[in-house]
Amino acid sequence: MSETPMVDSQWPLWEVFTQGAHGEPFEHAGSVHAADAEQALQNARDVYARRGEAVNLWVVPTTAITASAPSDAGPFFEPGNDKAYRHPQFYKVPRGVRVF
Repeated sequence: MSETPMVDSQWPLWEVFTQGAHGEPFEHAGSVHAADAEQALQNARDVYARRGEAVNLWVVPTTAITASAPSDAGPFFEPGNDKAYRHPQFYKVPRGVRVF
């Protein structure tokens, strides 16, 4: 008896980013399946912004995201560790400047 190969019948996966109010940063909200970008936006709206939680949405195909691997943590991030002068503790804030 021959086995039938499994066929992936799901639509592509899209990552959803929401903006809570104008000027705020976008935050990852989750994922949706959709056939194209327009449908991904509609699905994201229906799932992540149906109660007015967002004023703006981004959808990105999961396949378009490139990320570092946890195993690369040492070699990948080491070049920045020896540049302590880039950290804010070495700068004095001028008088009259508000610090957030």
